[in-house]
This record gives sequence, structure tokens and C-alpha cells, in this order.
Amino acid sequence: MSLSDLFGGDPFVPAQQARTEPIQQRSTARLSGLLDAAAVVVDEVGFDRITTAMVAERAGASIGTVYRYYPDRVAVLQALRERAVLRFRSRVAEQLKTNAPQGWWQAVDVAITAFVDLYRSEPGFRIMHFDDRQGVPVVVDPDTGYFARRVAGMLVEEFGLEGGDELIFRLEVAVEMGDSILSRAFRSDPQGDERFIEECRVVTHDYLAGYYGPSVR
Repeated sequence: MSLSDLFGGDPFVPAQQARTEPIQQRSTARLSGLLDAAAVVVDEVGFDRITTAMVAERAGASIGTVYRYYPDRVAVLQALRERAVLRFRSRVAEQLKTNAPQGWWQAVDVAITAFVDLYRSEPGFRIMHFDDRQGVPVVVDPDTGYFARRVAGMLVEEFGLEGGDELIFRLEVAVEMGDSILSRAFRSDPQGDERFIEECRVVTHDYLAGYYGPSVR
């Protein structure tokens, strides 16, 4: 899903996958270390081949330590994806505040730029494409539309776009298209093929401009 997560929410409840909720600071650091190790392994072998043993070895921990927090490899991957989504959203929110977009397109483009930057710099960020192919039951967070409403509300309030469910739907369509193109951009190039990245911007802009008119680019 990746970019669509910004507008459509996530099929998980935060921290749902951890077997034991870390309370002490040392436990929190250990949990973070396990996810850091998982991120490195994902980049090395992909999320289809990763095992809990690989994560334990990379983290310098026992397999029992991994199982203390996560019941299986899928739970590790879901937790890593959750962290990636949260970092993505945090980056978008930060950049929206810093860049003060002058039009609706600049605001939407912040999400594309954040995705590209994190894919280039965040270990294991490809986990954003980990989905339900593993046969994991989908748990829907009742507040899953919160982020979508915030972004749509910002576009309405700041740039006068017509709001409501149609705006959210069109944003979801746009980012699904953009996500597919960006996924292709990073398939074989860790820095991303600039041709596909630029085309993602063109496709996303032109689709939304067909409904909301041209915007500052």
C-alpha cells in the first residue's frame, strides 16, 4: 500500500503484534534493536525470506528474545511495517509544517517526496509493500480514517478543494496509482529511477487536476 496509507489508514492496530508490551526503558531499546535488525535483513534478503533466526542473529540476541516480543516472523514484519508507516506520516506532517505549500499540489507532492526520501534513507522501508499475502487476518482500527480526514480537511481549509468522501476517494485513487509507479522506480535501483519518480508526479497531478483544476507546482 505505502502512499495509500497516508490517506486510507492501516489494516492494523498499533503494537497489536507484540507478544509482550515493553515497559522498562531497556526493554523498549531491545525491541527497537530487534526492529532495526529486521530492517537490515529485509534489505538483504527481502521480507519473503526473512526468518526470526536471522533477526536474532543480526541483533545479537537469542531466538527466545525475539519470541518474547513476537510470536512469529509475520508479527515482526507487521511491527516493522507499522513503524515505517508512523515514520512516513511523521515526515509528511513535519514537511507540511516546514514547507508551507502554496497550493494543493505542493501539499500532495510532500507525500511523494517523503516516500522517496525514506525509501532512499530508511533501512527496510520496502516493508511498506508487505501486505496480506501471508494470510494474516486483517484487524481494522476503528480510527483508521483519522489521518485521511486530517489531510483532506487541510486541503479543503487551506486551498478550497471540495471536501467530503469524494475528495478522500480521489486521493486514494491518486496515491494508489502513484504507489505502483514508485514501486517500479525502486524495484532494481536503491536510489529510485528518476524517470519513474517524475512520471509519478505527473500522473498524480494530472489526475487530481482533472477534478480540482491546475495548482502551483
